[in-house]
Amino acid sequence: MENLICASCKVINCMKDAEGEDPKYCPTITHSEEIEKSFKKYCKDPFTKKIALAAARVEGEGYGKWTRVKEAIEFAKKIEAKKIGIATCVGLLKEAQVLTGILEKNGFQVESICCKAGKIDKTKMGLNEDEKVRKGLFEPICNPIAQARLLNEAKTDLNLVVGLCIGHDILFIKNAQAPSTVLIVKDRVLGHNPAAAIYLSHSYYQGLK
Repeated sequence: MENLICASCKVINCMKDAEGEDPKYCPTITHSEEIEKSFKKYCKDPFTKKIALAAARVEGEGYGKWTRVKEAIEFAKKIEAKKIGIATCVGLLKEAQVLTGILEKNGFQVESICCKAGKIDKTKMGLNEDEKVRKGLFEPICNPIAQARLLNEAKTDLNLVVGLCIGHDILFIKNAQAPSTVLIVKDRVLGHNPAAAIYLSHSYYQGLK
């Protein structure tokens, strides 16, 4: 099995409709059988086809014009979602409130659940006091599994993740039944824009590698 090294590719021939020009390390060549099997799912599995077509249509209509929020709204409409769940970080409740208003104005029913629901102290799952952010004080766990299960009970058609911490977002998506996407990714230092660290990797962040 060949390694997957697309991030190092300088050819990017996958964006061209040309045969015989793919580099020898391209998964189009090295993993052609798996790619062909995967493509069949887009054609044969109804759920996969619905999501993939909606994604492609949103990209086609809004490329370079629509914000992520606008894309989420249009995507939700294309998959005929009626009820949208918001799994939000407690630190982004204001953003979640604004988002709720936008979604409701666009005709969606909204269910929202905060990460701290349950008020369970972190020490109860095995964290030491000196490992807390606020050492020696009550500090509730982030509870993405409860967030997912409560939105499952609410029978949401689509879930939007708003600022869940890394790891908590993984647990939420793993336990959610409805299709889920990250609307806001957590980055406390860079205003929830983690790409900035990459853009600055040759300047400010060079000494932090």
